[in-house]
Amino acid sequence: MDIHHHIAQRLRELRSARGYSLDALAERSGVSRSNISLIERGESSPTAAVLDKLAIGLGVALASFFDESADGGAAHEGVTAPSPHIRAADQPQWQDPASGYVRRRLSPPAPSPLQLVEVSFPPGQRVALDSAVPGADIHQQVWLLEGRMELTVGDTLWPLAAGDCLAMQLNQPIVFHNPGTTPARYLVALATVMPFAPLTPRSQLPARVAAPTPPTARRKP
Repeated sequence: MDIHHHIAQRLRELRSARGYSLDALAERSGVSRSNISLIERGESSPTAAVLDKLAIGLGVALASFFDESADGGAAHEGVTAPSPHIRAADQPQWQDPASGYVRRRLSPPAPSPLQLVEVSFPPGQRVALDSAVPGADIHQQVWLLEGRMELTVGDTLWPLAAGDCLAMQLNQPIVFHNPGTTPARYLVALATVMPFAPLTPRSQLPARVAAPTPPTARRKP
């Protein structure tokens, strides 16, 4: 499936799953109703900034638009389960129309809490994302493979050289900037952390009952 039609399908699925009308999502995201409609019909190629606004309005990570669709996310009767393997030639790519950065999804179709993405970022370009996903605990690490990048996470600027790695949470604005004269290439690892079950206080644990001693092992008086 063409990547733009895939994004259109995912947007329709996510909006339908939350029961939002076009008007409701437009109000929540700040993206016009007409623009959302064009994207859902595959007639408009949204920028990263627009997808980020839609993601926040839907309460999901931006990466959700590149996930497998609901139809392909689980095995049905007579349908092969999503593969845990994907060839390099089959990894879907998307290019941001505004900045020109290219995003390649490396992870196979099989469901996983971990996603790997490779990004090629043109020199001199800048992309600002809000990246605040309400109620989600999503962690991201960026490992710079080639070139230079500057990442501003919240109010903190982090200059990255080749080999550097930066960890962050998707709960605050993030600005990606390539200050160099050559393209930068980096790996992104995304993981959604499930909350741990609360520990039961020791005082509330049931008392340990000693097992009865077998008759043959009892001491004689």
